[in-house]
Amino acid sequence: MDTLPPAVSGDAAGPLSPAQLRGLYSLMVAVRHLDTSAIAWQRQGIIPGYAPEFGQEAAQVGSGYAVDTTRDFVFPTYREMGVARTMGVDMVAYMSTHKATWHGGLYDPLESRLAPIQAVVAGSVLHAVGWAHGQTLAGPAGGGLGVALTYFGDGASSQGDVHEAMNFAAVMKAPVVFFVQNNGWAISVPTERQVAGGSVAARAAGYGMPALQIDGDDVVAVVDATRRAFAHARAGNGPVLIEAMTYRRGPHSTSDDPGRYRSLDEERDGAGADPLELFRQRLLAEGLADEEFFAAALAAAKAEEEQIRTGLQALGSRPGAEMFDLVFQETTPALQAQAANWREESEHV
Repeated sequence: MDTLPPAVSGDAAGPLSPAQLRGLYSLMVAVRHLDTSAIAWQRQGIIPGYAPEFGQEAAQVGSGYAVDTTRDFVFPTYREMGVARTMGVDMVAYMSTHKATWHGGLYDPLESRLAPIQAVVAGSVLHAVGWAHGQTLAGPAGGGLGVALTYFGDGASSQGDVHEAMNFAAVMKAPVVFFVQNNGWAISVPTERQVAGGSVAARAAGYGMPALQIDGDDVVAVVDATRRAFAHARAGNGPVLIEAMTYRRGPHSTSDDPGRYRSLDEERDGAGADPLELFRQRLLAEGLADEEFFAAALAAAKAEEEQIRTGLQALGSRPGAEMFDLVFQETTPALQAQAANWREESEHV
């Protein structure tokens, strides 16, 4: 599906250079290695929880690559580590959220252009539309409007917040790109059992907005689609919906057991080809990379993961009693009683 009008002459970005293609592969390797390492960190007790994205590297790296961090803003869920890494966010500061060191991570959202991680299902789309509407009220700068890029899954697409966000964005022509990673599963429920019609992209017509349904395992296709969507929104034409078809190869989170709702055979059949291997074979076939390059990319990813793990382990814990200090501007008797009970049970004071 592709209902997005052709870009106006001069708006479309040129093809990716060989250096950019190699850079995309290096990013995907770094994200893959960090993602699988984060699962190990959870098992080792370094972080209490994590939402893996194994198999979704192309969708995340490709879309994040299209962001202009001088003017755009990204609104993630809890599963967009690959987007953050692609945007250049400090990964120790980002992963601090998964360590529960501080609310929303230690990175600066304004400087990085990445909003705090959103754990409320579909909550990020409302924030994105609000920010984007602000761009239309402020008026375009010299290079056009800033664009909000917001992420959610096929499961989250069933939330009422998504309807409200898309309807408002379309009516107000807010510059938003709604990026759906359709990974085949809404936790334990397959897409066909919770998305009527089987396509999120098809719903865009009901809001009068263009849509693209793309191969989310093809990183180059993702970059191209996201760039086109950004150009459309930046020019003041309103929102675009992208549905990247991919597959969640691992569990929904480190507390999930996918073996309870799908077999290994079903997982292998549904996952298809590995997006990282697909891109590797493309680079080899086009003569853009060799085994030495791939080995160097993996070595760099391993070194980076070691640095991030070391930095993460060095972070101290926040005092538990602090949770009661950040609820209201002025405390209440009930909150004071809860804090006293917590200190007695946890700190024995």
